[in-house]
Amino acid sequence: MHMVTKRLIVGNIDDANHLPPQVGGLLMVAEEQEVAAPSPIVYAKIPLKEFGPPEPSALSQAVDWIETHIGKHRIMVCCRAGMGRSVSVVIAYLCCVDGLSYEEAVKLVLTRRPGGVPLPTLAEAIEAVRAIRLVRANPASGATDASTIKSAQS
Repeated sequence: MHMVTKRLIVGNIDDANHLPPQVGGLLMVAEEQEVAAPSPIVYAKIPLKEFGPPEPSALSQAVDWIETHIGKHRIMVCCRAGMGRSVSVVIAYLCCVDGLSYEEAVKLVLTRRPGGVPLPTLAEAIEAVRAIRLVRANPASGATDASTIKSAQS
């Protein structure tokens, strides 16, 4: 278990199965893992493929889930090893919600979670998530998710 910020923790499957009392929310991002979170814990599973590029829609859902729950709970984001997918979701959250640049977020997370390895094309996926969030925040702009995502990735 690695504390990235006061309210955001990166963990592995063992951490998820033995949650410390200070954790109030658990986000499982490992496609192949199942966890039975204790009843007072807010829980979601948003599956990402191991070692594969993150799907922007799933990454966006994960960022949104953390944003919704982090004000009331300390959140642990977990995957099998706590090194790739969970690290990538936390980086995305820090970029999309806390406003850190990709480089700042990576530096912070990898300093707090040595050995972490962001997923391939994470920076591009984060730009797509930012575009999704921008469209959602400004629906009158007339842009569609697909057109905005495409322009963000070019």
